[in-house]
Amino acid sequence: MTQVSSLLAPAVVNGGVDDVVILGGGLAGLFCALKLAPRPVTIVTNAPIGGGASSAWAQGGIAAAVADGDTAEKHALDTLEAGDGICVKAIVEGMTSDAADRIRDLLSYGVPFDKDLAGKLELSREAAHSENRVVRVRGDMAGKAIMEALVTAARNTPSIRVIEGYIGCELLRDGRYVTGITARRRGGTQRITIPAKAVVLASGGVGHLYRTTTNPIEANGHGLAIAASAGALISDAEFVQFHPTALNVALDPAPLASEALRGEGAILVNSKGERFMEALHPLKELAPRDVVARAIHSEIARGESVYMDTRSAIGAKFPEHFPTVYAACEAAGIDPVTQLLPISPAAHYHMGGVLTDASGRTSVDNLWACGEVASTGAHGANRLASNSLLEAVVFAARIAEDISGLMPHPRVHHWAEIDDSEDQDSRRNPQERAVVDLIRNNMSKHVGVVRDRDGLQAVLALLGQADAMCRRASIRNMVTAAKVITGSALLREESRGGHFRSDFPIKNPELAKRSTVTIKQINELVKEAQASEAGQAAIKAEGL
Repeated sequence: MTQVSSLLAPAVVNGGVDDVVILGGGLAGLFCALKLAPRPVTIVTNAPIGGGASSAWAQGGIAAAVADGDTAEKHALDTLEAGDGICVKAIVEGMTSDAADRIRDLLSYGVPFDKDLAGKLELSREAAHSENRVVRVRGDMAGKAIMEALVTAARNTPSIRVIEGYIGCELLRDGRYVTGITARRRGGTQRITIPAKAVVLASGGVGHLYRTTTNPIEANGHGLAIAASAGALISDAEFVQFHPTALNVALDPAPLASEALRGEGAILVNSKGERFMEALHPLKELAPRDVVARAIHSEIARGESVYMDTRSAIGAKFPEHFPTVYAACEAAGIDPVTQLLPISPAAHYHMGGVLTDASGRTSVDNLWACGEVASTGAHGANRLASNSLLEAVVFAARIAEDISGLMPHPRVHHWAEIDDSEDQDSRRNPQERAVVDLIRNNMSKHVGVVRDRDGLQAVLALLGQADAMCRRASIRNMVTAAKVITGSALLREESRGGHFRSDFPIKNPELAKRSTVTIKQINELVKEAQASEAGQAAIKAEGL
């Protein structure tokens, strides 16, 4: 990977140049901005700050070895085990070692983590953890509480400027250097240009490329796409984690039935009342997420409905201990105290993303990435529960330290001016709405819990056709992100972690390594798919 030794100062535009522009207002973006203070930082966010971030929806909590008897080494071993052979050991060990410090940072920003009467952090256990090490807020409200605290801290930090309601379109380049970004007002056509000495992608995940997802609508892969389009290396994009227990109540996004419910003893049953996980894995309901997701998928594929039974394990404690899930159930007309919860797998988290090193640097100079858009090597093929928030804060802090080392003396606040005037409406036209439906339906059908060559080639062929139907960069970026994930899944001819190929159902020891692709490689796969029998049939069936 290219090592950045210095930062190129781009030309001043509209009266100034930002030190740092962060694309994304979720946990990773906010934490990075706070750690960079007092350096001038502009956060560009698709939705109101914090509101459109998957971080705010996280129910489980944040993993950290802070209990007596637990260690960062134990946490690292659990992470490596869940990652199914392709985690980067040094990255994992560094992340778990940093965890306690990052929890202290979050406490200093006002996050109200649950504590016992003695003032010690209360900890719970989630799937595939060997110890109680998940720090929570009121059971299932960690994400919301963390984001509220960081939003307040950011609002009170003069060096942080927030530009809300803008979607990142592309990266500005000057030779091999990134020199800023362009963004478009949501619902408008006019682009703004924000020059910067450093750009940090913290734009979140890809869940809304799928029809069934637990993610907010803003999680549509645009950060992944703009990095790929700028020539950045993408790693492990085939590994999408499907949360096994989303509430199956016909809502988009699907409400999440937290991992913590199973941690408290909730069980999974099918329509016949059979507890099917007992025969599939020694950890039963607390098996790794990919195992549980495939088991539920298999039950549904053979015509069964699947339910979570919380009545005995949680019962009357449900409203107080899990208020977020309880509210979702209540809205759907379900009483989890006395009734079974209908569930199904849903796209939840992307283990892959823009390839970075231990400092968050990408393969493109002046570009860093953290949070779900990044692929650090910490998650491997299957993320360990509650490591997502931890990874976000650990690498956001490292990026801030790295950038500060390259620009050691904060400047006065002199931001580039933004033309924030209203412009004409640019809502999706019928053709672009059709593209979004095509993406989401086919990604769920063929690039979901179970995949095979014909289905993957069919999706690539359709995405190649969809390119010509896109007028706006935001829709084209969705197509690009979907192509990268699908092409990467086609290239990995084995089953590992969150990636299961029914035509290659066995894990191949020779493939126990990370994948890397470029957009050029992916586009070659698209051409091949369009010429394939499966691709031609799909194009004909869709009338494209």
